[in-house]
Amino acid sequence: MHDLLASFVVFLVALPLCMGIAIACGVSPAVGIVTGIIGGMVVGFLGGCPLQVSGPAAGLVVILTDILHQHGPEKLGAIVLVAGTLQMVGGLFGLAHWFRAVTPAIINGMLAGIGALLFAGQFHLMVDDTSKGSGINNLLSIPGAIIKAVSPDATKSHEEAAFLGVATILIILFWTRFAPKKLKVVPSFLVAIAIVSTIAAVFHFPVRYVDLPANIFSCLQFPDANTLIYLMDKNVILSGCEVAFIASAETLLTAAALDKLHRGQRTNYDRELTGQGVGNFVCGILGVLPMTGVMVRSGVNVAAGARTRMSNIMHGVWLLLFVSFLPFVLKLIPVSSLAALLVFTGYKLMDVKTIKNLSKFGKSEVIIYATTVILIVSVDLLTGVLAGVALSICKLVYTFTRLDMKVSYDEKTNRTQLHLTGAATFLNMPKLADCLEKIRQDTELHVHLEALDYIDHACLDLLMNLDKQMKLSGGSLVIDWSTLGTVFRDRRKTYREGSVKEFRTATESNNSDTQTLQPDPSTNQSGSPNNDSEKSQSAQTEVVNIK
Repeated sequence: MHDLLASFVVFLVALPLCMGIAIACGVSPAVGIVTGIIGGMVVGFLGGCPLQVSGPAAGLVVILTDILHQHGPEKLGAIVLVAGTLQMVGGLFGLAHWFRAVTPAIINGMLAGIGALLFAGQFHLMVDDTSKGSGINNLLSIPGAIIKAVSPDATKSHEEAAFLGVATILIILFWTRFAPKKLKVVPSFLVAIAIVSTIAAVFHFPVRYVDLPANIFSCLQFPDANTLIYLMDKNVILSGCEVAFIASAETLLTAAALDKLHRGQRTNYDRELTGQGVGNFVCGILGVLPMTGVMVRSGVNVAAGARTRMSNIMHGVWLLLFVSFLPFVLKLIPVSSLAALLVFTGYKLMDVKTIKNLSKFGKSEVIIYATTVILIVSVDLLTGVLAGVALSICKLVYTFTRLDMKVSYDEKTNRTQLHLTGAATFLNMPKLADCLEKIRQDTELHVHLEALDYIDHACLDLLMNLDKQMKLSGGSLVIDWSTLGTVFRDRRKTYREGSVKEFRTATESNNSDTQTLQPDPSTNQSGSPNNDSEKSQSAQTEVVNIK
């Protein structure tokens, strides 16, 4: 019973989003609905994350729009076939975890860039205006679209489309904030679409409405002889690789985040990636949009009390039954209202709090994030992501090759202070050894490690040997290991608390189709056991295990 109720709630959320994303990509709403059906009935059955709901996602709108513009709808099936095949191969060979090995700065930059393009492109559709082509042009022409909608010379369709779009967003905000607790199980998206569609129908607004074919399955494009030719086109293969990468990263990050919301079965990432691949392979055969695991539908599924994968499968069944027997209801929905859903989704993807969160780990993370966003908006998605990856690699190399040393000596106390900043690795051993050799052996040397990002066994061994040498010369070595552990522990705690708080707020509000998700870097960073002992004033040769 729990799964049945949850499946119906998820169906109510998924239906308008499937149509809105399809329209945003420039294809029939029926294409998006078919993808949602496959996401529920196929991936829901095969996937490794039982409570994750799959379907067309806002995160793929930008790249799919470019693909359809470049290749045309006739090559969509071949591209999705390539993407699905790559995902299946990745899952079967146990490569799922590698898709998650991407820095949060790139993931969040990718989502923010997609959000900006989605916001700009759908804003024009929301006010019954035409898209201006590129992302930059869409952004720059937003003021003109607003003027066109509110000026005295505006046509009736512009005014009323803008009214319906703005009303949709306001209803979503109002329902999310003020709806009675017992009614919050009803999705805000559904409430907004229902109210706005009723207003448009009662007052006969002359705006664009959802256009569905008499037979929804007439939109399917099965493979033919040309498909084999398309599959040998290197541009088709490259586009398939792009779709596979973005869809896989979004799916697996969503699955990781979803595991934090329930105590049930944990995600089998390789099985989930394989299931997504099978689903997208089927989508490719039918010539419809690709899918990913999506956060809001999955979060609603958990919040509505789902316990098994049956809720996921049944939501696909509900979609199939609805479009088979009640398709005329969908024709009452204004396109501007669906566009408003994606405008709101795009805004939520551009989460400025992410910048503050990333800044806790240095300016370099913010630079990677900003570069990714700017290039996605100004050039294209692939260029932005590749630039982010390149900067991340440069940062990694710099981090593990930079070691700054500052030495000061106090003649009155015969103490030398050595401050280390950066990463003390075997790559920097010659530099560190040269510095230590220049320090007097008969002094009391205090080595400060609190500014280190990392220290390996080779450098620890070097310091231990130095301690023995200094004792023989009448000197001593003082290292407060607890400062190193405290720094790593505080960094990890700060990030975890901020990340969990941000994630809970995002999933509870259910205000975006694809929420900004950040893998917890604490699983990759160094730390040490809690050590609250007083600072040692004598030589220490004990090495604390740095985890």
